[in-house]
Amino acid sequence: MAIKLGLECKLYRDNSGTWDEIGNVRDLTINMEMGVADVTTRGGNGWRQNVATLRDGTVTFQMVYDTTDADFTALQTAFLATTAAGREIKIAAMDGDIADSGTQGLVAFMNVTNFSMPENLEEAVMVDVTLQPSYNSTAPEWTTIS
Repeated sequence: MAIKLGLECKLYRDNSGTWDEIGNVRDLTINMEMGVADVTTRGGNGWRQNVATLRDGTVTFQMVYDTTDADFTALQTAFLATTAAGREIKIAAMDGDIADSGTQGLVAFMNVTNFSMPENLEEAVMVDVTLQPSYNSTAPEWTTIS
């Protein structure tokens, strides 16, 4: 059985048609959930019944507060943008190098919906980032590189 270490995983952003690895990432989580609709009936023998509805693919991570880092600046700029087009960023959260066959992960146009900066007294300033799928004609997808 092959295992995968978190440090082997990579986060990318589309930089004018080229995937740019975002190296300033720590403790990334891909949260994939499905909504549910209650379809409980009297015929359910006392059990609540549900059907799955829409998927959500939120990506959360931390990065070092570094205003000289181009990826940090791109994410900060997307968060602060005042137009929908300016807020959107294409992201690939992959389990390895995006050029390697068999690598897989979530690829989506995302909005930066959280850009929080806790300033702990004895720690480097980190930024908590949350990305959520945006309104785009290209739907989010789980992709496997072939």
